[in-house]
Amino acid sequence: RGSFTPVSPCGCLLPCNFHCHLFPSPIALPSHHPPASTDDDVDLEQLVNDMNSSMESVYSTQADTALLLNNGHAPHNHHPHQVQAAYLGHNQAHRHSDMNVCVSLWRCLREEQHLRPASLPAIPNPFPELCSPAGSPILSPIQTSDNHIVKVWSEDGAGKVVEIPADMTARDVCQLLVYKSHCLDDNAWTLVEHHPILGLERCLEDHELVVQVQASMSSDSKFLFRKNYAKYEFFRNPLNFFPEQMVAWCQESDGSIPQSQLLQNFLNSSSCPEIQGYLSVKEPGRKSWKKLYMFLRRSGLYYSTKGTSKEPRHLQLLSDLEDSNIFTIITGRKLHNAPTDYQFCIKPSKVRSDCKELKMLCAEDEQSRTCWMTAFRLFKYGIVLYQSYNVPQQRKSNLSPFSAPVRSVSENSLVAMDFSGRTGRVIDNPVEAQSAALEEGQTLEGGSRWKSQRMNVLGSPAHCIHLIHRTQVWFHGRIMREEAHKMIIQQGQVDGLFLLRDSQSNPKAFVLTLCHHQKIKHFQILPCEEDGQVFFTLDDGATKFTDLIHLVEFYQLNRGVLPCKLKHPCTAVAL
Repeated sequence: RGSFTPVSPCGCLLPCNFHCHLFPSPIALPSHHPPASTDDDVDLEQLVNDMNSSMESVYSTQADTALLLNNGHAPHNHHPHQVQAAYLGHNQAHRHSDMNVCVSLWRCLREEQHLRPASLPAIPNPFPELCSPAGSPILSPIQTSDNHIVKVWSEDGAGKVVEIPADMTARDVCQLLVYKSHCLDDNAWTLVEHHPILGLERCLEDHELVVQVQASMSSDSKFLFRKNYAKYEFFRNPLNFFPEQMVAWCQESDGSIPQSQLLQNFLNSSSCPEIQGYLSVKEPGRKSWKKLYMFLRRSGLYYSTKGTSKEPRHLQLLSDLEDSNIFTIITGRKLHNAPTDYQFCIKPSKVRSDCKELKMLCAEDEQSRTCWMTAFRLFKYGIVLYQSYNVPQQRKSNLSPFSAPVRSVSENSLVAMDFSGRTGRVIDNPVEAQSAALEEGQTLEGGSRWKSQRMNVLGSPAHCIHLIHRTQVWFHGRIMREEAHKMIIQQGQVDGLFLLRDSQSNPKAFVLTLCHHQKIKHFQILPCEEDGQVFFTLDDGATKFTDLIHLVEFYQLNRGVLPCKLKHPCTAVAL
């Protein structure tokens, strides 16, 4: 330690012999101007003292070892203490030199670490995914998807597999299938829970979660994609669904429900309406049926053990509504030996394929069965059904004037047209449209205007015109009368639901199957020939049409000889 400390040109401390050999004229800095201390600097004086004490103990041990190797005798011409002193002096010089080198190198490394971030830019990592497993597709753990696989079947037996999230409702799945299948979206599509072994099926409510329903189904059960026009028809025409003799207040009210407040009483949880009437119940484990007087309330379905008595001591609970669903029996009356064809069933949600837990019921006619099943839905879901019914209306009101909504074939979407000229035009004047409709209905004998319209558009021979109806959604070809009944019942027995099919008795004729007041009627369409031209008629030639498309379009605007207008085509879609 002197008044001057040699410093190398690079700024680091080096031992003296290094400077003598490398730098003949070293740069000297006064010792009374030490460099500014930092938090990372160490106490050099303390470090040197610690090293001196350690090295002295080591060298003293080495000197004692050298005396032992010489059998306690000192080397020639040297006293033992002199030898030890010389040894220590010689090594102390090297010790200070080595110590200075260590301190200098340590200080250089610390300064380099402090200067590197400020002088050198940080090099970005070109492969960050290899360093962070969370963002790496290879190193990160496989994450399971929340989507579920659902397979939906159409009426023709074709199926489509869709991947949906767990919170997707039945309405959303129907919208997805309508988009994928390019169907007409008229808010009548629905998913049907079908159990072939049990012979049961029901339409899912729009708000139900499809994945949750699928979890409660057996392996042989499946979903069907089908139209159901009667899904919310009771909101439009409640009097057709709830006969006055079947609807009453509970015992606490002693009165009948006003027809004007019928639906409000069903939707209002504070009111106490009930459905009452006779139902046949299948006895468990037997094919015999027992006719009982039933009461359907919000708390469940009850039967009276004493005639038509409503007293609580005479009422027995048959089934609750919270954990059950109501199904239509599709296997026919012969399988269960039912008294009528109007069967339905209450199935607990936990039951998969056990027939013993089913409550088999049978109504006297179609109107009473529809009343029982509709009231079951209203009592179970209440205001949720009304909210689902309002969703399409709200969607229509929110459409912008520049959007082109999908139009359905109904009397509300048809406009008056004039085809008297070479090109057709829309009749905007209501008075002119009404007079044209009256004129068309009174003077439509040979169907000249309809014929010219079709011939001008198609430009095809007459036999091609007579076959074009087979491309329409309402025509179902050679199906039996029972199959037509089944399709009408499945898609909701609402007024105006219709289909056309080939006649089984007359190969040249066709049959119009129409639903009115929940009754299915059949009208034969006969061909008639006039001046070598074949026409079709429903009223023995009073009104004639060149093809079936003209006939359907006419009766969509005019009731004619039919009990009601044609409103809803019975459609079978292919997924």
